[in-house]
Amino acid sequence: MSFSTLISKAVPLAEDNVDTDAIYPGRFLLRIDKQGAGACLFYDKRVGSNNTVHVIDHPTFKDAQILLAGENFGCGSSREQAVWALHDFGFRCIIAKSFGEIFYSNCINNHILPIVIVDNDYQVLMSAAESLHSFHVDLNSKQLSVQGGPTITFDISQQHQNMLLKGLDEIGLQLKNDSADIDSFEAAQKQSQPWLWQPIFESI
Repeated sequence: MSFSTLISKAVPLAEDNVDTDAIYPGRFLLRIDKQGAGACLFYDKRVGSNNTVHVIDHPTFKDAQILLAGENFGCGSSREQAVWALHDFGFRCIIAKSFGEIFYSNCINNHILPIVIVDNDYQVLMSAAESLHSFHVDLNSKQLSVQGGPTITFDISQQHQNMLLKGLDEIGLQLKNDSADIDSFEAAQKQSQPWLWQPIFESI
């Protein structure tokens, strides 16, 4: 699933240090399917006993594909299910002041664009999100603009940018970049070790 541009409202999650256990509670780790993982997203805060509506469930943010968070979003354990849940729920872009390192990589591999912003921009964007203004993300130009507000240039490595634009994870990128070397190796191996290329049940 490639990523190029996105226009959407942003869900304002004004919290710092949201760890992966809060995003995807550990008791759901036995789930192995990406599909349906969104039902577990922020489960303990969404299905609590205080009868409050979590911000991602608020009707005004229905179908929003951008999540705006604070400092150190996605810290804690390396569980990839946290990103699966965000993606399955519908988020394609997460904007935050900083990310957990492994969480950031997991976002790239699961076709979610993580954008790091500075404090001053964060306050402007949070106000825009709360006012239900549209956010426009352009990965090609590496720019984020807000309806009636500023245009912000964000940093992303060329490799990560290419992976998102082409819809590739790290394995897919490796296969694409090294396809000629892989084909050459396999051709040589078929000559030197042909038994490795025989069907497993050929003699049965």
